[in-house]
Amino acid sequence: MAEVSPKALIPDSFMVSREDIAGQIGMMWELIKTPLIVPLLNLAVYICLAMVLMLFIERLYMGVVIILVKLFWKKPEDRYNWNPIEEDLESGSAAYPVVLVQIPMFNEREQMVELECQRWAAKGINIVYQIRETRGGYKAGALKEGLKRSYVKHCEFVAIFDADFRPEPDFLRRAIPFFSSNPDLALVQARWRFVNADECLLTRMQEMSLDYHFTVEQEVGSATHAFFGFNGTAGVWRIAAINEAGGWKDRTTVEDMDLAVRASLRGWKFVYLGDLQVKSELPSTFKAFRFQQHRWSCGPANLFRKMVMEIARNKKVKFWKKVYVIYSFFFVRKIIAHMVTFFFFCVVLPLSILIPEVEVPVWGTIYIPCIITTLNSVGTPRSIHLLFYWILFENVMSLHRTKATFIGLLEAGRANEWVVTEKLGDALKNKSNNKTSIKRPRFKFGDRIHLLELGFGVFLFTCGCYDFMYGKHHYYVYLFLQTITFLITGFGYIGTIIP
Repeated sequence: MAEVSPKALIPDSFMVSREDIAGQIGMMWELIKTPLIVPLLNLAVYICLAMVLMLFIERLYMGVVIILVKLFWKKPEDRYNWNPIEEDLESGSAAYPVVLVQIPMFNEREQMVELECQRWAAKGINIVYQIRETRGGYKAGALKEGLKRSYVKHCEFVAIFDADFRPEPDFLRRAIPFFSSNPDLALVQARWRFVNADECLLTRMQEMSLDYHFTVEQEVGSATHAFFGFNGTAGVWRIAAINEAGGWKDRTTVEDMDLAVRASLRGWKFVYLGDLQVKSELPSTFKAFRFQQHRWSCGPANLFRKMVMEIARNKKVKFWKKVYVIYSFFFVRKIIAHMVTFFFFCVVLPLSILIPEVEVPVWGTIYIPCIITTLNSVGTPRSIHLLFYWILFENVMSLHRTKATFIGLLEAGRANEWVVTEKLGDALKNKSNNKTSIKRPRFKFGDRIHLLELGFGVFLFTCGCYDFMYGKHHYYVYLFLQTITFLITGFGYIGTIIP
């Protein structure tokens, strides 16, 4: 049987050498680069620099205000005329206001929880264990359902705790007196403290980000505008404020922030207590952390889409407070902060390496980001030696957060996705005490790796190597180092085997 040559099937006019193909691609690139690619990339650079400046001004403003708060502002106890509730031996417990404590749960060990409630009820504690037939509304639905019970009419306040939070015995004694002399006060928010912050490098990175949120953002919002986003737990609400604001709504995955904004638009005030701390747990696996970050990034963006016009049209709130809520609270912190990190440092700068005609100023890539990072680090001085790695870690997560932000803004398919953040509790501690039960972590493809994050890591790694070899801009070595974190975090080792 005669062999058929490939040349016999393909006409000579279509037979092109590899050198010719490369030359044609290079010619097409040169034709579109100057009139199209360079102007578009320059425009992207200007937009990213504008976002960097917005974030810089926001961080600088927060830094100045927190210094003034610490030096000159009165403490919350003085601003709100805090006085302890005096005990009355004759009246007994009747001297205290009735507080409803809600602990919304899902997929907990139901039988164990029920037995624990029965144990406390046997001691005379007024405690009720209830199960909803459906999971409609998720956490917002559970809290809303709990407020419909007959016993709520006797309660003036409601304290909310997630299942992994552990308040001190004097929590209510310290929080409730703020409401006594302040009828317009709706919320007392306590600070989170993390019992497993030293468990692994992943939890250390989370601690650094959240400490800035509590130490600076919450403190500034409370001191200047008596407004901040409710954190969903470790807080006490005035039930009348919840009802006036329209109750719990499940239209987004940030039902706590939704309620806080609606209550604030009706004139209610909030106070944050940095000294009142509640122990909690951070997610210690990369999979759980990514689900949490999706909800925390997607929810605020989706809420901003739904409420921006309602906030702008509100007549009960002062103009500057509306500016603060729309621009500072939502636009800069919940949208710009994610996007600028991803687009500027993970897309625009690597692309500019390939196009020498595009120049990026050093102040936008080095000086201002360094100042922003320094201001972000004030919340966790003990982790200052991890600051560089924290920068890289935040850049790694920027893709995931930016994607979630766009999903929320566009109200796409996963906008209302709710996955309960997995917490290990004392299980990990018990395993560490029993050496025979310790097993080496195994690599699981679906759990340890996120292909998009890893893909961008490889891309940046290639760009960093190119810059390191040919030296277009010395400050792009930063991107070269950043890609190492993409690879490490993509495989999930940051949350499993790094001590």
